[in-house]
Amino acid sequence: MAALSGWVCVVTGASRGIGKGIALQLGSAGATVYITGRNGATLGETAKEVEARGGACVPVTCDSSKEDDIRSLFERIGREQRGRLDILVNNAYAGVQPIFDNMGKKFWEVPPSIWDDINDVGLRGHYICSVYAARMMVPAGRGLIVVISSMGGLRYLFSVPYGVGKAACDRLACDGAVELRGAGVAMVSLWPGAVRTESITEKVLNNDPGSKAEEEIWKAFADGETPELSGKCIVELATDKKLMSLSGKVLLNCDLCRRYNLQDVDGRKVVDYMSLSFLVSRVPGLSWLSPFIPSFLRLPKFVLMLTASKF
Repeated sequence: MAALSGWVCVVTGASRGIGKGIALQLGSAGATVYITGRNGATLGETAKEVEARGGACVPVTCDSSKEDDIRSLFERIGREQRGRLDILVNNAYAGVQPIFDNMGKKFWEVPPSIWDDINDVGLRGHYICSVYAARMMVPAGRGLIVVISSMGGLRYLFSVPYGVGKAACDRLACDGAVELRGAGVAMVSLWPGAVRTESITEKVLNNDPGSKAEEEIWKAFADGETPELSGKCIVELATDKKLMSLSGKVLLNCDLCRRYNLQDVDGRKVVDYMSLSFLVSRVPGLSWLSPFIPSFLRLPKFVLMLTASKF
């Protein structure tokens, strides 16, 4: 029997990119997947791909910046699935284009409205979805809420609104888990690595890098994860008997791949961003040492926290 047979899942922002990849993997594992987005046509295409993998898929046009749309989504799931909801993946994000349009500019050089472009759907929407999902999961005494975040929650990346939003996503998962403790519902923040989404392929990989910095970005994404890897990690996480011990944590895809012995869907080994070998390979003048460092030597997580310490 498929790992998630009979399960009911929601993936927001699943028309393309990581959300689509997650929906494909949940469907492959036998789940009924409700997918949301603002473009009904692309949602329908994703739904067909999910169903071709063996899962049932329900595309729902939903604007994650509108609470009424979100409420209607979860009310529909409650009616159609008799109140059952096993997994919510908060992935919807509307900030990609504004980030690319304003790359390299300081926060005072761009319209203040970029805050809403990045954090309305990508943070406020996650919170509202989590509220309605928890109202279904807590009475059932089980469930998993995943918030898609990134390293931008720990260190400067792209822009001020981006970093603040990702740090808040991590707090949403960690603090949400505190209040869910004892209810049987886990809540985590998930950090994918560099992901070769359609947008990244179009805006980065299909263009020649014009500088050393752009070359490093290009290489990172060229070696990056497929959009489906996050989905593989979530399937394993959801079925982990020790799931509740991970609730409230920030989890990295590369760590989960080590935990569950996963490879990417294209058969490539997943880049371990915490390995000393990888980190040294990014240091000018020391990259030649990288091949000689054993793969099992990894940077302890507390070092990450120390480098980001504000005290």
